[in-house]
Amino acid sequence: MSRRFFVGGNWKMNGDKKSLGEIINTLNSAKLDPNTEVVCGAPSIYLDFARSKLDPKIGVAAQNCYKVAKGAFTGEISPAMIKDCGVNWVILGHSERRWVFGETDELIGQKCAHALENGLGVIACIGEKLDEREAGITEKVVNAQTKHFADNVKDWSKVVLAYEPVWAIGTGKTASPAQAQEVHDKLRQWVKANVSAEVGNSVRIIYGGSVTGGTCKELASMADVDGFLVGGAALKPEFVDIINAKQQQSYSAPTWEHLRPIVSRWTPHHQR
Repeated sequence: MSRRFFVGGNWKMNGDKKSLGEIINTLNSAKLDPNTEVVCGAPSIYLDFARSKLDPKIGVAAQNCYKVAKGAFTGEISPAMIKDCGVNWVILGHSERRWVFGETDELIGQKCAHALENGLGVIACIGEKLDEREAGITEKVVNAQTKHFADNVKDWSKVVLAYEPVWAIGTGKTASPAQAQEVHDKLRQWVKANVSAEVGNSVRIIYGGSVTGGTCKELASMADVDGFLVGGAALKPEFVDIINAKQQQSYSAPTWEHLRPIVSRWTPHHQR
């Protein structure tokens, strides 16, 4: 099954109107692979700005939302508010929300359910810490995190799974293409077994963790890597190269000048 390549840029708590305006201008003027879906995750205070400035073909995501529509929850934003800004995606379960702000699997699942009910697409983040990988429990950790999302998803067409090993986020370390493929394949098999074969084949599983212009093409060549969630590099011009990582090089039919040396070798001298 063909899955459309998906590249998300998570700007995190970075930028101002000047610097974000520069990366927006770079994206708007770049030649982006039309077969790749692109979504930029803006700080909540800049959601309106990003949506109004970015080319409409580029999506915008909030970096978080709460589990209810409104109320006395100082500092939070709701899916309804996000939609009111013309934004159609939200990033949930990012490791920084889990490990810096203490969000539990249960809370993240509740947020996911409410976001989907209100029409947002969800970039659902999962991933193990370094000690968990070294202990050999990567599969156990990511499956448990995925289950809390799965328990709260009715329409999988609105969900992108983002595997982000915590030890590779912002560290400069990247999971090797083989390591990423191994986890993505096991995740896909888990979804097939615990949701359905159809969802397992169709859900996009993207990789995040210090993805750069230098590492993206080899990662993109893996069978079960359907795109990226990009941090620091999403604020740089190389983000364009990452978006185009899957783009096939255009095919040029060979010209006579290309063929002449080959033909000459097999043509009798008196006929040349």
